[in-house]
Amino acid sequence: MLDSFDWIRRSETGAELIATLEFLETVPDLLTDDLEPGPPFSALGGPCRRCWVHAPITTAAEDPVPIPYCRPCQAIRIRAAKLGRVSRGAVIVWGHVNRLPRRLLNKQGFYGNQTLASYAIDEQHFILMMRRKQLKDWFQEISLYDGLSLRGLFQIFPTTAQSRRGNMGELLCRAHYHEARFGMDQLRVRFFSRPYQITFAHAREQQGILTFEAAEFAGRLEMATVFRTVLRFEEQEMLQKLLEMEDPAERQFYWGRFMGYLNQQAKDMLTAWDIRHWSPEQVTLLYELVDYVAFYQTD
Repeated sequence: MLDSFDWIRRSETGAELIATLEFLETVPDLLTDDLEPGPPFSALGGPCRRCWVHAPITTAAEDPVPIPYCRPCQAIRIRAAKLGRVSRGAVIVWGHVNRLPRRLLNKQGFYGNQTLASYAIDEQHFILMMRRKQLKDWFQEISLYDGLSLRGLFQIFPTTAQSRRGNMGELLCRAHYHEARFGMDQLRVRFFSRPYQITFAHAREQQGILTFEAAEFAGRLEMATVFRTVLRFEEQEMLQKLLEMEDPAERQFYWGRFMGYLNQQAKDMLTAWDIRHWSPEQVTLLYELVDYVAFYQTD
């Protein structure tokens, strides 16, 4: 009665989404087999309290301690209870493309052992979940193997729990809705650093920090990686406070002192980037991306 996307958009949290994708990939019959429809609402029963379609395992009329969920929903809830910590550090890629990545379909390379979950919904849609720090590795691989022929849109955003701003399934529906604005003439990336930003996408669009061409986004990830590797955490905080100063004279004074505090490599990086003259939105995007990249491994 429910297809794969119906199950995906019923996920209330990131943990439930991972669990749902795992079952769709490994035990699809659990979710796709014909299940008994639930009874109408009554004082002693009703349909499953999660999907609101199928019959629950037991009702109050049948058991003093009923299980008000259908078999698939109960399995998802049990599995999701073990995935809370993993999901909090995860990022989602919702892809709408002219063709699915070959290595995704074959479970090769990155998709073989580095994803938390992935699923091809149809011939043009896929969903992928990974740890945040692996975003750059995935983007490099897909650019290498599919970049020349892939067209469409990647929407990247973190997981969420239930909140007043919407649950996980509602955000996925919004991502699905937004994709209609973009054609298949090139590969674009929309990056949301916080889940709720999907609801207010126009604000980031106006700031110029939402939609990028694929090559530009790859460059942004590279800059964030270099920034995170070259500057220590306390230096990153000092720089952020410095760039937020509104008084030009005060900023100029502290800039000289700050540069004297850095090593030569950090000085060269900031000078080459001319970061002093970046817009506040560009600075915000850099610091957001730092949370999505790992350190460079140096010998």
